Amino acid sequence: VMAAERLQFHEMGLDDRLLKAVADLGWSQPTLIQEKAIPLALEGKDLLARARTGSGKTAAYAIPIIQRILASKQSVREQDVRALILVPTKELGQQVQTMMRQLTSFCSRDVRVADISGKADVSTQRPILMEKPDVVVGTPSRVLAHLNAQNLALHSSLEMLVVDEADLVFSFGFESDLKNLLCHLPKIYQSFLMSATFNEDVQALKELLLHNPVTLKLQGSQLPDSSQLQQYTIKCEEEDKFLLIYTLLKLQLVQGKTLLFVAAVDRSYRLKLFLEQFAIPACVLNSELPVQSRCHIISQFNQGFYDIIIATDEQSLVEPASSSSGKKTKKNSREYGVSRGVDFQNVSNVINFDFPTSVDSYIHRVGRTARADNPGTALSFISHTELDALAEVEEALGGEAALKPYEFKMEEIEGFRYRCRDAMRAVTKQAVKEARLKEIKQELLNSEKLKTYFEDNPRDLQLLRHDKDIHPAVIKPHMKNIPDYLSTFNTHSTKNVRGRNPLKSFQYKRTGNKKARGGKS
Repeated sequence: VMAAERLQFHEMGLDDRLLKAVADLGWSQPTLIQEKAIPLALEGKDLLARARTGSGKTAAYAIPIIQRILASKQSVREQDVRALILVPTKELGQQVQTMMRQLTSFCSRDVRVADISGKADVSTQRPILMEKPDVVVGTPSRVLAHLNAQNLALHSSLEMLVVDEADLVFSFGFESDLKNLLCHLPKIYQSFLMSATFNEDVQALKELLLHNPVTLKLQGSQLPDSSQLQQYTIKCEEEDKFLLIYTLLKLQLVQGKTLLFVAAVDRSYRLKLFLEQFAIPACVLNSELPVQSRCHIISQFNQGFYDIIIATDEQSLVEPASSSSGKKTKKNSREYGVSRGVDFQNVSNVINFDFPTSVDSYIHRVGRTARADNPGTALSFISHTELDALAEVEEALGGEAALKPYEFKMEEIEGFRYRCRDAMRAVTKQAVKEARLKEIKQELLNSEKLKTYFEDNPRDLQLLRHDKDIHPAVIKPHMKNIPDYLSTFNTHSTKNVRGRNPLKSFQYKRTGNKKARGGKS
């Protein structure tokens, strides 16, 4: 749609204070979901919207909520909770709260927002709710706890309900909380369901919550286009995957924060121990780690403590039980995988070390980069057993155009192979098993420590790192350096429309005297 034909914010009949906040955020025009959803929401319609994370969906429901509250304050009414926003995780709760704060920066007296999704004790949050904020943000279980404790009453005042990341709310085990919570709501209210996928859970929620909804399935809302997100594939078998990741990281051909996705928890430790051999630090993130540790790892990653996270996504957690009855899968996916519901900030690259098993999973993994207006790169390693899954993804994303082959000559890194084999030999099955046990013990310890100690000493939280070497494999000190004869290459970056592409390709220069600068950007 041409910009001229698109509906602009100032044509939506919004309050001036809201328009001012939007201008302050630097939004010149609405995203596709905002343009479609805001007018419908302002008409009072129920909405079911499929939109990817990073598509501007939070503002698509936040703007109408704020607008309706501002309009209702024109007439004298008592202060009460008018809108409830349910989220699957406290991280998402914080994000929603931040967005609401930014949008109400010129009307913060008139629209008060409380985020109760955090870890604080229910009784500590009571005073905030006693003031009856206009908007409450929280997870279903936390909201239910406050309703049961009578810190919150919604049956007469609630006008709007949002379930954000609706497909996750059920799979995180909130199903019964949500159903119990609905008993506390009035008969009539407007609801919005926001979801990245329309699965059975979302259909069930739709039946429970929505009344004659308008369904928005936005075309192209799955992943950004190639001017913002560059997607590459490289065909390589098992050993080459390790060789490639070692050279890409060691020669700094991959720059910026990187998420490495693997298929199973064991593999995440195998890869971590392998990279440790070359003094490349990385954190492991998977569903076995306690929730506290996971949240801490992600917040430190967002603050720039680590550049590399090796993540196991939700597929590996759901698959084992899927052969038996559907009920079991719920339990497994309750401890969520990493590729959803948690927000990583400023990720430059997503590398699929193992290719995801479904199109949805690919979209969720790759959707972690190229967020908002930032550029990003996705690189997938494809072994012959993963070709079918790749074909499925290519078809779903509209032909071959989306994923380009990564122009990289494997023979040029042949010189590194013997070091790679050395490292692979050092990382035995036993070493992986020990590493996994050691890490979980350590993180459980950390998690307990985190809970008690850091509540008293919040500043020390920064000192706890999660990318320390686990070391059950024997490490040879010389492996961390690149010998001179291997480092004489030069890099030419493939330019991308948005400036430099963080994945650089390189060529060897056979001349020994010209030393290139090791891939610095």
